[in-house]
Amino acid sequence: MEYIILIDLQLFSEEKTEKPTPKKMKESREKGQVLHSKEVNSAFLLIAAFIMIGLMSNYIGGTIGKLTVFTYENYLNIDYAFSVSNVYRLIILSLYNILLIILPVAGVCFLIGLIATYMQVGYLFTTKTLEVKFSKLNPIEGFKRIFSLKSLVELVKSIIKIIFIGYVVFIYARNNLDIIFNTIAMDIKTIVATLVTTTFHIGIRAGIVLVFLAILDYLYQKYDYEKNQKMTKQELKEEYKQTEGNPQIKSKIKEKQRQMSMRRMMQDIPKADVIITNPTHFAIAVQYNNLVDEAPKVLAKGQDLIAHRIRELANEHEIPIVENKPLARSLYDQVEIGAFIPPDLYQAVAEVLAYVYQINNRI
Repeated sequence: MEYIILIDLQLFSEEKTEKPTPKKMKESREKGQVLHSKEVNSAFLLIAAFIMIGLMSNYIGGTIGKLTVFTYENYLNIDYAFSVSNVYRLIILSLYNILLIILPVAGVCFLIGLIATYMQVGYLFTTKTLEVKFSKLNPIEGFKRIFSLKSLVELVKSIIKIIFIGYVVFIYARNNLDIIFNTIAMDIKTIVATLVTTTFHIGIRAGIVLVFLAILDYLYQKYDYEKNQKMTKQELKEEYKQTEGNPQIKSKIKEKQRQMSMRRMMQDIPKADVIITNPTHFAIAVQYNNLVDEAPKVLAKGQDLIAHRIRELANEHEIPIVENKPLARSLYDQVEIGAFIPPDLYQAVAEVLAYVYQINNRI
């Protein structure tokens, strides 16, 4: 009898333990994956809205009161004859007065919303979040999102907000029941003004609660964002290959470049005036053209096998070889191929060149 065992390979996947690289952070930002708490925006917006309501309370109360009285006296009395044109005028008048109240509040809230988002995210423009993702149409993926940890956290946050804000509203209403009940005996304008003031106080208290919850939510979002941005060691290796190149390929390229440089160096040796050695470990080919060069320069240098090859080429092209251990070592350590010798070695090199020129003249 055969048994089939299903194993979730995700259990064996490498854990994300490494800090994200700047490249990973940049790519995530371009995709719209940034640290952002919606609760911070909600708290800012709620407080801004109710502060505006508080500042405009007299205007709001007066406008709504006047509109109510005007409507009752001119459109809702028994002697008034209803018609389409009169109803239309009433609607236009009502909308106009409501817009005068809503627009300043909405404008301030819009500005505060932008500020709250900018404080968290900075300037960011991306269309990645608007792209159609067909995976969202997959019912299985949909169920996974519904029953995911993120959905559970959002549900818990909503419940906590309802409980806290409900408690604040209940406490305020209970402590101000006499004011609420007394509105029955008030005129229309006073009722509206009282309701606006009551709404303002409740809104500010609810806003303070939301600020506290927003701080907690921001800390959680920060933790969740940093955890999701972490990378596995394999991801770091793959990113390194993409940005720096495959190490094996880079090694081959460097080897190729070294070989080409070596060939060029060997081709320049016949141009040298002298080969300075120590005598077996180091060999440096020096050239000096007083009509062109400001100082002698090193055409080639090498150690051990390369030094041996330089001496072989020197013998093939009948280039003088001079043994000077201190000078050979100094030239090898201090001067790069194709560079002029430093001033502190002028005297020593000049003596070698003078010796070579003297030999050549004798020949």
